[in-house]
Amino acid sequence: MTNNKTLRLIDANLNRLKEGIRVVEDIFRYNYDNKEIALKLKSLRHLCRIDNYLEVLSTRDVNNDVLRESIKSEQNRSDLNSILIANFKRAQESSRVLEEITKLTSIKTSENFKYIRYELYNLETVLINITSNSK
Repeated sequence: MTNNKTLRLIDANLNRLKEGIRVVEDIFRYNYDNKEIALKLKSLRHLCRIDNYLEVLSTRDVNNDVLRESIKSEQNRSDLNSILIANFKRAQESSRVLEEITKLTSIKTSENFKYIRYELYNLETVLINITSNSK
């Protein structure tokens, strides 16, 4: 049995992971009109799931999140590449947290988040090179 604080941690990181991937996906979909990359990111985002989602959702408590307010570094982006990098990092870090925490309940789920993390590492290298060369 996973306690509510751990479920809340899973909820926050699952949201961060999907949000980070979605930002990158939408940039490649709408800014670069790159269907292949957008579809790859979409399929990766759809792998971001857990079996007990409703239980996890029931522990959400955004009003009492002690770090709810943005910090300065989260508010500053200089260009599209800085947005891409920030969101890749956000997604990678969240997938790592999920990989570790889900080891408590399901090695299969943990390995899924590990797979997502490594795919994000690979995509980041390729996509940042693509966007840097298109300037």
